[in-house]
Amino acid sequence: MHTILQGFLVSGGLIVAIGAQNAFVLKQGLRRWHVLPIILTCFLCDCLLISVGVFGLGAFISQSQTASVALAFVGALFLLVYGARAWRSAWRGGTALVVDGDSTQGSPWQVVLLMLAITLLNPHVYLDTVVIIGGIAGTLSPLARGLFLLGAVSASALWFFALGYGAGLLIPLFRRPVTWRLLDGVIALIMWGIAYGLLRYGMSMM
Repeated sequence: MHTILQGFLVSGGLIVAIGAQNAFVLKQGLRRWHVLPIILTCFLCDCLLISVGVFGLGAFISQSQTASVALAFVGALFLLVYGARAWRSAWRGGTALVVDGDSTQGSPWQVVLLMLAITLLNPHVYLDTVVIIGGIAGTLSPLARGLFLLGAVSASALWFFALGYGAGLLIPLFRRPVTWRLLDGVIALIMWGIAYGLLRYGMSMM
């Protein structure tokens, strides 16, 4: 259960950052226009990329103790920096997600293709899913990697379905900077907690 929760928190912390993908899902959710195809596109992309990271890069790393230790420290460093940036955003505030304006109203296929472009042409999606999540999964046993993947994709499903179908309820909150300050603060604490666990793992393997 701990491993599932770890995968859920890592994936969730990376997914909820303000960006073009989340803004697009929110806009379409408000208009109730092709919401399900958009959600499924985001979710399936995450499933594919996270699986490649966990069972591709993660499995490769787990075969080498040196690589596992190195990735544990690199992953911890990234999460410490990521957490520091989230904490800085929480401290400074002033960030809100703007969702006003027209949304795409083409056919379902046109909307899906646009969603694919927004998702897959963003280089950060590969860093987050394949490299970071895959690198953390590389410190786990084969069975634990499967549980970690389950938690990671569960976070993706919960987030995108909440965004798409709960847009009307979420928008008033997301328009308020204080919501993002609180969210950034929570993300920072989660990232630092996971980084601490990775550092402990790396030290124990040396």
